[in-house]
Amino acid sequence: MKLLILTQYFPPEIGAPQNRLFELAVRLRDLGVQVSVLTAMPNYPQMEIHEGYKGKNYIYEEMEGIKVHRSSIYVSKDKSITSRLRNYFSFVISSIKAGKHLDDNYDFLMCESPPLFLGYSALRLAKKKKSKLIFNVSDLWPESAEKLGVVNNKFLLKMAYKLEEKLYKRSVLVTGQTQGICNNINMRFPDVKTYWLPNGVDLNYYDPKNIQATTWRNKNGFSDFDFIFLYAGILGIAQGLEVILHAAANFKHDNTIKFVLMGSGPEKEKLLKIKSELALSNVIIIEPVSKKEMPYVLKTVNAAIIPLRKLDIFLGAIPSKIFENLAMEIPVLLGVDGEARELFITKGNCGIYFNPEDFHDLTSAITKISINKELSFQLGKNGRQYVNENFNRETIAKDLFAKLKTL
Repeated sequence: MKLLILTQYFPPEIGAPQNRLFELAVRLRDLGVQVSVLTAMPNYPQMEIHEGYKGKNYIYEEMEGIKVHRSSIYVSKDKSITSRLRNYFSFVISSIKAGKHLDDNYDFLMCESPPLFLGYSALRLAKKKKSKLIFNVSDLWPESAEKLGVVNNKFLLKMAYKLEEKLYKRSVLVTGQTQGICNNINMRFPDVKTYWLPNGVDLNYYDPKNIQATTWRNKNGFSDFDFIFLYAGILGIAQGLEVILHAAANFKHDNTIKFVLMGSGPEKEKLLKIKSELALSNVIIIEPVSKKEMPYVLKTVNAAIIPLRKLDIFLGAIPSKIFENLAMEIPVLLGVDGEARELFITKGNCGIYFNPEDFHDLTSAITKISINKELSFQLGKNGRQYVNENFNRETIAKDLFAKLKTL
């Protein structure tokens, strides 16, 4: 079986889709699938082409037995919709051109969305390479972009919704990262065949028993007695990270409770401004670290805060950062209602839920978990057991492989 994965995002970039697709590719390779990847020159989230890739129109490399083809992409730190569209469509065009470097045929072409517009390339390449199209939806675009106010242009939205429908109907399978995504698609397009392809975690890589303690705390100004709450991920609009800063303001006079926001993204300057205005010396905002370093950071923190904004579109969302935290036996304070709450709080008993964007509720959850070490310990233990039973990457890949053989 030959599979081509088409995605704008892939390692050495760091981020949720990058890790998820790479881990899936490696495991499908181990199951005997010949996996190739067509992706962009690495640039995300800094929006700068990495050293060694600058000025190149096409590069071929191999990563752990995976054939990786990279084509050019326009990048800019400008956050306007015009700049974003140039970013998306530059890779659409270059990825189509890069088709000449690919093998003649593939059994399947799996396209990662968002960005939705990459679907234009997917349709073209699937036809040229005689491949069955699988459209993998990790975010319901353009619906989420419209509701977040990221895109307001009616013509652009109309065009995007038409493309979305065309892609679903042309695919032999539409895979959704959450059950909510699959249900949303089936409600609007009952004849489309969907499949829940959840995110997961490598339980061997993220294993607290195999990770040694580091000097990360001391290097970042924390003591061994501090109770550290971590948010690690994109500093974006959807996350509503202001809730953490406003909750942190209630602990300014508690020298033992600290907050770390680790990441980069469009909201970073705004968050730094709020931190300054509220004089939050108990909050640090730092750059993201590599995947290799992440287990060592998680080893030394006490709890994770995982928020999203209070929007109906997020009732079917499952932030990927949940899995690594739980695998490392870190309890989560989850500000995400709907499917994530049902899975990880109600069923898994892996943390404490707080109402999205409600810093008073988050303050209560912080207090509860920081003063009850036994509760914190037990929630962490529950978390690793739960993701092992339900979100193990090995099982996820085997199930998908079995599904592909039926198509």
